[in-house]
Amino acid sequence: MSDYGGGTQFLAAAADYADYARTVQARSENTVKAYAADLRSLGDYVRTLDEFTLETLRTWLADATRAGKARTTIARRTATARGFSTWAYKQGLLDADVAARLVTAQVSRPLPTVVTPERAGELVEAETADDAHPAEGLRDRAILELLYATGIRVGELTGLDIGDVDFARQTARVTGKGNKQRTVPFGKQASLAMQDWLEQGRDELAGETRALFVGSRGARIDQRQVRRIVERAGQRAGLTDITPHTLRHTAATHTLEGGADLRVVQEMLGHSSLQTTQIYTHVSAQRLRRVYEQAHPRA
Repeated sequence: MSDYGGGTQFLAAAADYADYARTVQARSENTVKAYAADLRSLGDYVRTLDEFTLETLRTWLADATRAGKARTTIARRTATARGFSTWAYKQGLLDADVAARLVTAQVSRPLPTVVTPERAGELVEAETADDAHPAEGLRDRAILELLYATGIRVGELTGLDIGDVDFARQTARVTGKGNKQRTVPFGKQASLAMQDWLEQGRDELAGETRALFVGSRGARIDQRQVRRIVERAGQRAGLTDITPHTLRHTAATHTLEGGADLRVVQEMLGHSSLQTTQIYTHVSAQRLRRVYEQAHPRA
């Protein structure tokens, strides 16, 4: 079945699978770490590949459920086991893809939080704190405008270099999950805000870096700083629990409500599956119902 030996046979194979996910499948480091953690947990039940059976996998997942693990965790562990099983079978380590019949737990996804166009405008235009450096105010406005204009992930924003922005075409080249690149458009307001930042603010803060956005110490801004910027802007606009992902959800929903095709929004957000994007159609339908009930005389 395999050339792996000893009682650590399964964990050795799991380590090779993690390398495969990282190098061949180009999974993100966080995803690879999650795979590795799941398989280490499974290693308490499986020492050799002969012990990697459907019955053992079901026991592992059942124990996790009884221990109170979240449904999302159970679903991820199921997906990890299935991915490992398929890889091991193709590598000749297993005689069959034993986890192919392992059922993935269905996880109900809550509808994303979305703010109205008016409130979104108030958020991105919110005045910075009185004690903020003027350059930081320009940076924060550009960050907020770009997040709302494009719906890009916070990690995609922090990874942007100056050369990734094409002002003539009003597009940005972003690197998403799995190091996949895509080009996203942005509008006039985001363009003006970024140009103000680059022409009047960036040189006052930036050190030797190509990063589009920098922190107070001159290096590339990190995700935690961006989350604080968005949270503070939300508070100044009278909004609570606002995150960069709120702006991503809001951008997608408003683009759909403006008449964009679902596949256009899928490309804009960098979703690999159209099914992921379809949640925004539910958000739009929910809002349509509220408007209808308020506006129609016979609702």
